Amino acid sequence: MTIPSLGRQTFLPFAPPLIGEEEIAEVVDTLRSGWITTGPKTKRFESEFTAYLGAPGSLALNSCTAALHTALVTLGIKQGDEVITTPMTFAASVNVIEHCGARPVLVDVESHTLNIDPSQIEGALSRRTKAIIPVHFAGHPADLDRLYESAGPDGIAVIEDAAHAVAARYKGRLIGSGENPVAFSFYATKNLTTGEGGMLTGNQEFLERARLVSLHGMSRDAWKRYDKGGKWYYEVLYPGFKYNMTDIQAALGLWQLKKLPEFQQRRRAVVERYTSAFADHDVLETPVERSDVEHAWHLYVLRLRLDALRIDRDQFIEELSARNIGTSVHFIPIHVHPYYRDKYGFTPESFPVAYSNYRRMVSLPLNCRLSDQDVDDVIEAVLDIVSTFRR
Repeated sequence: MTIPSLGRQTFLPFAPPLIGEEEIAEVVDTLRSGWITTGPKTKRFESEFTAYLGAPGSLALNSCTAALHTALVTLGIKQGDEVITTPMTFAASVNVIEHCGARPVLVDVESHTLNIDPSQIEGALSRRTKAIIPVHFAGHPADLDRLYESAGPDGIAVIEDAAHAVAARYKGRLIGSGENPVAFSFYATKNLTTGEGGMLTGNQEFLERARLVSLHGMSRDAWKRYDKGGKWYYEVLYPGFKYNMTDIQAALGLWQLKKLPEFQQRRRAVVERYTSAFADHDVLETPVERSDVEHAWHLYVLRLRLDALRIDRDQFIEELSARNIGTSVHFIPIHVHPYYRDKYGFTPESFPVAYSNYRRMVSLPLNCRLSDQDVDDVIEAVLDIVSTFRR
């Protein structure tokens, strides 16, 4: 039986964005400028993002999905190739492999970080393996050193899915600061948002080719054609895509990037409150942060020890909702979705670590709009459910 809300009287959304007057004014300035598609503010956002990361370069796109797809196409991934990735991710990470005509090869995850398990990659390699896509789950960097060891000297690319990992660090280095392709998301729920949007980082030679792929394969974008001194003539050099970011999106990103350190500080403060409240409860398993990384804390994924409860994960979420707490689940593993299940003959137990953890995980609210009272309300609701339904 669901208990009616005892404390909080209004619903707490899971992950609303925090947009200030600065972002609004920058968007208005863009609208009044007469240039609203890819132009000067997009270029500025690319430049400032590159400087923030200390990356070789950046390419602003309309989503992380576009960034991943562009990276694969730029690297020449095609039909008959194989790309290794994780089942514990959003569908986009795997869909883009299918879009290239390649075969996604799934590898199970580590039980503590829920990132791809490097110890299992060697067994998934074949002569067709052309790339590995590790996903920095929830903002915790994957074990990149071991992944690069697995990629070896044979030309296997590592394309990092950093949709959750802006501001994350691996062994002191910001994710996205290296030469390899890294894809970021600026979706509405992310640590830094442009509404919809993404960024691809990597070395300059790679990004020059990726820029061509991302905008119809054209030799000149609109800014180069229509700005003062621009030339109207262009050539299509490749049958590319329509993946560019607009200046309206970039206007949001410019201020969100400035505020990112403050955003991250607040996220970590909320995480510390949650972990302090939940760490000593044997019914709850709190997320980890390895000593050699800095977690971006895009998500706070709490895992339930179901053998100690009289309800399952879905009922736990219903109880939180009844107490006006919004939640989500990250993620429904790729291999149980009908398309991938049926095409590749997966069963839930094909990747037992991913599946068993999926059945007991719940993502709690974690965003910069949370007040201290909001955090108290989440903690109170979780502990009340634990107390009510423990065996």
